[in-house]
Amino acid sequence: MSFIFRVVDVARALPGLSRRLVSFLLMMFIMVGVLSGCSKSSNEEAASVITVYSARKEHLIKPIFELYTKETGIEVQYITDSAGPLLARLKAEGENSPADLFMTVDAGYLWQASNEGVLAAIDSSIIEANVPDSLRSPTLEWTGLSQRARTMVYAKERVQPEELSTYEALADSKWKGRLCLRTSKKVYNQSLVATMIKTMGEAKTEALIRGWVSNLATEPYSNDTKAMEAVAAGQCDVTIVNTYYFGRLKRDVPDLPLALFWPNQNDRGVHVNVSGAGVTRHAKNPEGAKALLEWMTTPAVQSMFAELNQEYPVNPAVKASEEVRSWGDFKADTVNVEAAGSLQAEAIKLMDRAGYH
Repeated sequence: MSFIFRVVDVARALPGLSRRLVSFLLMMFIMVGVLSGCSKSSNEEAASVITVYSARKEHLIKPIFELYTKETGIEVQYITDSAGPLLARLKAEGENSPADLFMTVDAGYLWQASNEGVLAAIDSSIIEANVPDSLRSPTLEWTGLSQRARTMVYAKERVQPEELSTYEALADSKWKGRLCLRTSKKVYNQSLVATMIKTMGEAKTEALIRGWVSNLATEPYSNDTKAMEAVAAGQCDVTIVNTYYFGRLKRDVPDLPLALFWPNQNDRGVHVNVSGAGVTRHAKNPEGAKALLEWMTTPAVQSMFAELNQEYPVNPAVKASEEVRSWGDFKADTVNVEAAGSLQAEAIKLMDRAGYH
C-alpha cells in the first residue's frame, strides 16, 4: 500500500492539485498494483501445472505423470487423441495453445511437428547424456522416450530361423504366398520404408517393396495383431510387426506358436522407432515442460515408461523389462529416426507406385 501513501503525500505537497486529478492518479496506482499481483499469481499458477497433448494412450502415461506429481508437487494435465488431430489443434491454437509438451508415438510425427513449427529447440545436457543422437532431434526440438523394433515374426512350426536373414530377403520368390503385412497407410510401415530409402536409396527400396507385394498371401491387414493372427492360423508364414504388439499377443495367448527374428544383423541392423515428446513453441510453462522431459529420460523413469508398453528404454544405461529381455538381444539400425519423417512423403509415394496399399 506504500504507493497510495505516496500519492497522498504528493497531494499534500501540491495543494493546487485538483481532487479529480488526485483521485485519477490514485486509481491508476491501484490498478497497476492489482494487475501486477494478478500477473504474479497467474505466473505462479502456470509454473505449478504442465499441460501435455499426448497421442500415447492414457493408461501408458497416467502412472508416469502421477509419479512426477508425487515427487515434485507439480500437476500434469493431459489431453489424449491421435497424433494428427493433436498436431492440427496445436497449429490452430497458435500462441493461445495451453499445451506445454507434445507427445506422440512415432518419429515421423515428431519430425512433422518440428517441421511445422510447433516445437521449440531446447538446451539440455541431461537429455544429451541420456539419449543417443540417433533417437533425438539434433536441435532437441524432440527426443525419444521409448523405442520399439519393427521386426519379423514367424510361424515356429513352418519356418526355421535359419531360413530368415534380412528385410530384403523377404522379397525372394521362396516367400511367395507366405508373407503377410500390415497396411502401408499406418505410419509405422511408412517410417520403416522411409529409413530404408535413407540407407538403401529409392530404387533399391522400391524393388524390395515390389517383391514384398508379389509375395503377399492376402491383402494387407489393418494392424499388427491381425497380421500375427494370420500367421498363427496358417494363412501365411511370416510378417513384420512392432515388438510390443508381439508382447501383448503373447501375454493374451501364452502358447502362441510364433517367434521373433532379428533381421539384418550382419549389416545395418533392425529398424527401430520411438515414442517421444518435445516442448511446444508457445508453452506457458516451458521450464516445467523441459524439466518433465528430462526427468522422463532418467534411469528409474525409463524403466517404468518402457515397461508399461513392453518397449525398450532409449537410455542405454537402462535394461528392458525381464519379459522384453527374454526376446533376445539385437543390433539396431543407427540411422537417425528423424529420417522417418523427412522421407515420409517419398515413402508413401514409393509404396503407392509399388502397389502396396
